[in-house]
Amino acid sequence: MAGIRDVAAKAGVSVGTASRALNGTGPVSAAARERVERAAKELRYVASYTATALKSGRSRNIGVILPAIDRWFYGKVVTGIADELIDVGYELALYNTQGSHEHQEAVLGDYLWRQRLDAVIPVSLQLSAAEITRLLSMDRPVVGVGGPMPGVLTVSIDQSATGALATAHLIGLGHREIAHVTGGTDPERDFHLTDSRRGGFEGEMSRAGLQVRDDWVLRSDFTLGDSYRQAKVLLSGRERPTAVFAASDEMAMGVILAARDLGLRVPDALSVVGVDGHEMGEAFGLTTIRQFPERQGARAAQRLLTHLADPPPPDDINLHEVLPTELVVRSSTAAPGE
Repeated sequence: MAGIRDVAAKAGVSVGTASRALNGTGPVSAAARERVERAAKELRYVASYTATALKSGRSRNIGVILPAIDRWFYGKVVTGIADELIDVGYELALYNTQGSHEHQEAVLGDYLWRQRLDAVIPVSLQLSAAEITRLLSMDRPVVGVGGPMPGVLTVSIDQSATGALATAHLIGLGHREIAHVTGGTDPERDFHLTDSRRGGFEGEMSRAGLQVRDDWVLRSDFTLGDSYRQAKVLLSGRERPTAVFAASDEMAMGVILAARDLGLRVPDALSVVGVDGHEMGEAFGLTTIRQFPERQGARAAQRLLTHLADPPPPDDINLHEVLPTELVVRSSTAAPGE
């Protein structure tokens, strides 16, 4: 098994430089760090985490806090985080709050105080001012995924713009009677995600001079099953929309299945657009706003690694980073009556 001396020799640097590059314990030029990391990867070098922790005071363990572990979006975000961190010798500790504020408090207040984690990546969890203050006072870097938080590095997409883009696509095709499937909300914890997407929908409808019917705004739970049941009721009515914007791909798939069961051809009788870029969307022919969750996780991990090596100044004006989305047009949307 290769040792640190083998890595240093292959990279053409001293053992001390190689150690600092891999452990993040001191200044190393970007070029030297790249050579060392490449050499370590090629030699399949595995650091002694015990020794590293003793020297650096770090456990090389990053806590990723999720509101659920069985949902597509969160799994993809974790994949992006893991791809970036594991390759450079960090381990992940996953904490599922199960949507419970009490569980979240236990994770933030217990595990960090025991110094079991070097840093925290909360995903879709809007930390309170007290939680942020506690974490920052403990000198534990925090990088969030989902939306901006005061004094914290964060990454997300523009939720309002996403809703507007999906709606503009339907309006551009000629649709005037458009329904919306939104999700439940916890305004203190989800960065107003569903409200923001709905706001983008309503804003685009208003700009086009179109009415938003309250009875055509369905509150679902981001699952295919619940969206299917609610859409079936909506589409069975005497008046029905010609298009639906669903705030997630899974809910959009539920709408498509409901339409098909009622004998409504998609997109001839109903156009449907979602948000996510879920792999199953291709099988459904679903038009979607792809949000690249793996990219969001990877970017959060990259910002975290930079922070661990060189913490940003307190007045950093670029704390929040907005990542791009992409409209992917498939067969679930067309002009009305086509």
